[in-house]
Amino acid sequence: MEESKTEPPTPASKGKSAASTPTQKRTGSNASSKSRDQAEQQVFTNPTLNIIHSLSRKTSASGLSLPSTEGTPPPLPPRPQLGLSGSRPSTSHGSTPSRPQLVSKATTQISLASTQAFGNDARDDSSASSASKPRNFLGVNVASRNLSDGDDSASVRSYVPTIDAGGDAESILGDVMGQEEKTEQEKVLLRTLGHRFEDTEALGMFMPDPEFEAAFDHEFDEIEEMTMDGSNQEAVMGHWRAKLKHFLILSSAGKPIYSRHGDDQLITNYIGVVQTIISFYQSTNDTLRGFTAGDVRFVVMSKGPLNLVAITRLPESDSQLRAQLEALYMQILSTLTLPSMERMFAARANYDLRRPLQGTETLLSALADGFTRGSPSTLLSALECLKLRKSQRTIINNTLLKTRSENLLYGLIVASGKLVSVVRPKKHSLHPGDLHLIFNMLFEAGSVKAGGGENWIPLCLPGFNNTGYLYMYVSFLNLEHPTEQMQERPRTSDGADDEVAILLISAQKEGFFELRGMRDDLVENLQRNGSIDAIRTAVRQGRPKCTDIVPGSPLRHFLYKSRGNVQFTMPSYAPYFEGPLERRRLLNLYNKLHSNLHNKPANLKVHHETNTTCIALAWSTPLFELYAVAPVNTSRAALAQSANKIIQWVRREEERVFIIGGAVF
Repeated sequence: MEESKTEPPTPASKGKSAASTPTQKRTGSNASSKSRDQAEQQVFTNPTLNIIHSLSRKTSASGLSLPSTEGTPPPLPPRPQLGLSGSRPSTSHGSTPSRPQLVSKATTQISLASTQAFGNDARDDSSASSASKPRNFLGVNVASRNLSDGDDSASVRSYVPTIDAGGDAESILGDVMGQEEKTEQEKVLLRTLGHRFEDTEALGMFMPDPEFEAAFDHEFDEIEEMTMDGSNQEAVMGHWRAKLKHFLILSSAGKPIYSRHGDDQLITNYIGVVQTIISFYQSTNDTLRGFTAGDVRFVVMSKGPLNLVAITRLPESDSQLRAQLEALYMQILSTLTLPSMERMFAARANYDLRRPLQGTETLLSALADGFTRGSPSTLLSALECLKLRKSQRTIINNTLLKTRSENLLYGLIVASGKLVSVVRPKKHSLHPGDLHLIFNMLFEAGSVKAGGGENWIPLCLPGFNNTGYLYMYVSFLNLEHPTEQMQERPRTSDGADDEVAILLISAQKEGFFELRGMRDDLVENLQRNGSIDAIRTAVRQGRPKCTDIVPGSPLRHFLYKSRGNVQFTMPSYAPYFEGPLERRRLLNLYNKLHSNLHNKPANLKVHHETNTTCIALAWSTPLFELYAVAPVNTSRAALAQSANKIIQWVRREEERVFIIGGAVF
């Protein structure tokens, strides 16, 4: 008898024997009737016994149960009377198949296979691909995620506030996670591993990992060149192989274009091997997307005449790595434009693209190093904005519109890598990927340096138009003396967290002096209406701490992404994640949460991650994504309560932490 056909039992009436069914053996003795009542009560009190007994019975061809040869089992309880089915004849042909009862409250179904661990690493995002072997690096397992097209193609544009509808989502999360402080399984786990949870405050959020720490400390060290006699070849190769992450860019003819670590002499052999593997698959009309060798993952992305390869031992999914390769590809297009690059390779397949890209290696390396250090902006495909009062941002927006020049296409004010305000045409949007390239150029690469504090830069914005150039006027402000030109700025954003830049973009090649005049008028008006002081105060305050947002919260950090606005907000890294190593390990955890939340075939809505030092939550709705981290001694109910309070805080502060619409003309 199949388990799915077992009917739920009902208790017998007091003082009467239960009505017999076609599968029961009728007896006339009072003793057997009494024993049958006792058996039925026992079955009712423990329904699982009904399943166990049914497995010991044989079934005849007519569907009737026959007594088992192992012994006489207790009789079955009467079938329940369900609506109209109770009036049907009690025959095997007239009975309806049983179905599970529907609960009265909505539930959130979570796939066991998707939430037990991160070992089910579906590396290939295509539906036809097969899941690859789980990858474990330094005790970290990771599953791939499905990077939605909406995340990549969405732009900064006008949206009405979208947080008000979050009440339903909050109640769902509270209903799922807030019923009890800890389940029985959690209590058993805490009793078993309690000795490992002691002194979690002293240990920090992550367990010590000397191997990873040593590798990360030397990740950005330059590799020395090989000597002419090759005496240091073994040491150089060992240093190169010890890197946690590599990016290679080569042409379809196998000619090297860019490598983050190592010179041509060092990487030539590796380039040849990679190109041979790619060409083998292309010869069979197939596309190589990735493969694993030991604890190293290779992800390949082909873009026309270019092949881009990511090689990593960090816990990142294929989709996350492809998003990084896409950003490197957009960086190349921002220098060459797509038609120009295609013409070069159409004329000669083995064209050396390093010559037209000369001087842009610093941009590519800064972008690659940002991915290795960990970038929430890249992970979420969103932008971070400077927190300002709504009234102050409105004044800045109106000032941009008031001083706008005739040929202005886009205007931006950026502070410490965060967007302060944007002015744009009504029917044109800014792509987050384009802004990532601009921010990388200004605040990471240090390529925009002295020049009287202002620069005129031709560049292509691939998300806006990958076929032509735009022209960007850049001016850095001295917040203490805004009207004075800065003579030179620090080389990287590490040197100054209070850098403020004005970016004015035009399609006019000869528009330098026009945009310079707009910059002067803009700064004068901003200083007069107090906006410079407001920006300076906001920059120096920095991000709030978790305890400033939610007093008494156990949260150590969180990421909140507004899907509609394509923007995110987060608290300060201090005091728990101030160093580069701590931030990288925090991003490793966020990578895992993000990967599991977006992993195919089932997209989860709520996901928990627990280890011996921390507990983490990933929560996705059509309106937002939330990732939160707390110490391991935090219960799920407390974590859910803190998550709900974060949502409430964002709802109150939405027009301060996000730019909704901006200045539109």
